[in-house]
Amino acid sequence: MSAAAPAPKSAGKKKHQRSDPKSKKRRWTAEERAARGRKPRRRGGSERSDSRPERKSFDRSERKSYGRPEGRKHDRSEHQSFDRPERKSYDRPERKSFDRSERKSYGRPERKSFDRSERKSYDRPEGRKHDRSEQRVERPERRNPRQPVEPVETAPATGGFAELGVASQLTERLAADGITSPFPIQAASIPDAISGRDVLGRGRTGSGKTLGFGLPLLTRLAAGRGGRDPRGLILLPTRELATQVSDVLRPLAQTLGLRTVLVAGGMSYGPQLKNLESGVDIVIGTPGRLIDLMDRGSLLLHAIEITVLDEADHMADLGFLPDVTTLLDAVPADGQRMLFSATLDRGVDRLVDTYLHDPSTHQVDSAQASVDTMTHYVLPVAPKDKRIVTAEVANRPGRTVIFVRTQLGADRVAEQLRYSGVMAGPLHGGLPQGARNRTLEAFKTGRLPVLVATDVAARGIHVDDVGLVLQVDPPADPKTYLHRAGRTARAGENGVVVSLVLPDQRRQVRRLARDAGVKAIELAARPGDAELAEATGGAPTSDARIDDRDFQRLIAPRQSRSGGRQGGVRRKGRPGDRQRHPRRSGGRPGGPSREKGSDKPRRESYDYRR
Repeated sequence: MSAAAPAPKSAGKKKHQRSDPKSKKRRWTAEERAARGRKPRRRGGSERSDSRPERKSFDRSERKSYGRPEGRKHDRSEHQSFDRPERKSYDRPERKSFDRSERKSYGRPERKSFDRSERKSYDRPEGRKHDRSEQRVERPERRNPRQPVEPVETAPATGGFAELGVASQLTERLAADGITSPFPIQAASIPDAISGRDVLGRGRTGSGKTLGFGLPLLTRLAAGRGGRDPRGLILLPTRELATQVSDVLRPLAQTLGLRTVLVAGGMSYGPQLKNLESGVDIVIGTPGRLIDLMDRGSLLLHAIEITVLDEADHMADLGFLPDVTTLLDAVPADGQRMLFSATLDRGVDRLVDTYLHDPSTHQVDSAQASVDTMTHYVLPVAPKDKRIVTAEVANRPGRTVIFVRTQLGADRVAEQLRYSGVMAGPLHGGLPQGARNRTLEAFKTGRLPVLVATDVAARGIHVDDVGLVLQVDPPADPKTYLHRAGRTARAGENGVVVSLVLPDQRRQVRRLARDAGVKAIELAARPGDAELAEATGGAPTSDARIDDRDFQRLIAPRQSRSGGRQGGVRRKGRPGDRQRHPRRSGGRPGGPSREKGSDKPRRESYDYRR
């Protein structure tokens, strides 16, 4: 018997029972719903009924008037007013004015007015005026006279260092280094400094100020007797500049048997504390680290005889003047002081008035640039050509310093130059101190021909033979322009200063050059221009990209002589070293042996003496 066939499925969508006409369910009529007590249906169906009466619309004309007359408006004038009797005015008699002539005297006699002609002369002869000069008391001369500083133009140097009073050992050492003739600032300031006078030197960077205060300092300290406490103090604004001055003065001090120490922030405390503990004669450092060592009790300044403040204007720009005054107050007040600065603004003039006594003032350069030693070019360049023109100008023989405004800009420009085939390295405050020192050392030796630096870091660059300064970003003010330009044309040499100018920077750069006293030559800058190459000495790049590993190898820290880390384990043996592990039974030669009854290898002792 065959099974019943299943019912066929509906092809279409299943409809709702109430809307399906084939449904067996029937809707109730209105009478059936009323009989069962249900409410009438409100929606759907044709049997709808509504027993509610139709609501009549609201008619404003049928609104009740509430007893008010038809059409009459409310009249406020009919409102009964409050009847208040008129207030009587207060009858007050007029007050009499006060008359001083009617004031009672209370029995006092009338005071006579003062008459200068009746003043007693106290037995002084008639007609003689009082002479205050006869009663003047002799007072000690003020330590800090506030007198205007009148700079004296310095004459060119004519004699050697020996004629200026420099120690013979120093002159021999300078002659061995090829330095025989002093610069103008040196010829003017050294005799006064050796005699013990306070010195105020004004001159731009690169004028020879380091030897201008270093040689008198060494000569005077060598003539005296010293102990363990320092007798000379040199204050500088940045670590780089302190390192430069220390490198210049250390070999000269060693010829006289004097000891120097470099104290600057960002360097290890250990060597500094060790040198101070063993005794030094001259301390070269930055204000922050010096005050830190003073607070620790490791640095004593009671025996300081000579204090030197170099780049005072830059210290004022960096906000170091409060620290400088703290150090100057800590040294003896009767010591000699020398201050060197390019300008006397931003509080430097107050330092001169407060801490220098009758200073001998010397000025070798004005506040504006010297056009005799520098050639200034302004290169209007299109934004799309700026990178190519920068690479072509930097691709020249000799040392080149490129200035940018930010640290990220220095990294970016240096990387772009290496990508174009020009070896360049950045120098800014965001790098570790070791990396900055190695980069600067590579630039000095010539292994790194191009240095991309910021304004703050570049103040410590004291490198000769810098032939060109390229300003990729314009300076902020004329003073910064002169400090940038001072990296070249040092020691009387010639130099070139090039400024790249975008279309929206022309007015700013022209104003800066005019305020700085610079007569710049405007030259159109286009990639591959022969006139540009002739002016700057640059050349088109070869597009041979320099690998970053080559640059890192150039500035990498020096490895120890053993070829590995100091105190570490030598990884590879030298050729010819014999096998130190004896052959063990049951294993390969030199392999680890296992303890009896254990799966762990026995730990062998290692000979660290090899």
